[in-house]
Amino acid sequence: MNNASLDQIIASHAGRPGALLPILHDVQHAFGCVDAAAEATIARALNLSRAEVHGVVSFYHDFTETHDPRPEVQLCRAEACKARGVEALVAAAENAAGNRVKLKTVYCLGLCSSGPAARVGDSLHARLDEAGIVQLVQNA
Repeated sequence: MNNASLDQIIASHAGRPGALLPILHDVQHAFGCVDAAAEATIARALNLSRAEVHGVVSFYHDFTETHDPRPEVQLCRAEACKARGVEALVAAAENAAGNRVKLKTVYCLGLCSSGPAARVGDSLHARLDEAGIVQLVQNA
């Protein structure tokens, strides 16, 4: 992790109320993780304990402590998507993902009326069927 880039991210949020979450999101996006060294640097910059920063990192599923270079497909398995058949798609998604794609369960992508839903990066995909989820995973 580049300390100069980390310092730039922190500086871009200087004086902003509630800066911790925006900083963590920017660090996760820039480096693919928020590791222990970044937690310590962020804690010092925001006058927080490392435990406070780590508590936030470990609470939210969007933050990871180690970088995983694989593409990620987030598959909604919340109640609305379950009611629309997502569980029948999981095995096909897992088979298509293998070890090449990280398949992550999330609980609600906000597409409850048009599930089953998935997200790849910033792209949301709705009304997925087995062929659709397999194609989505293969193209990730």
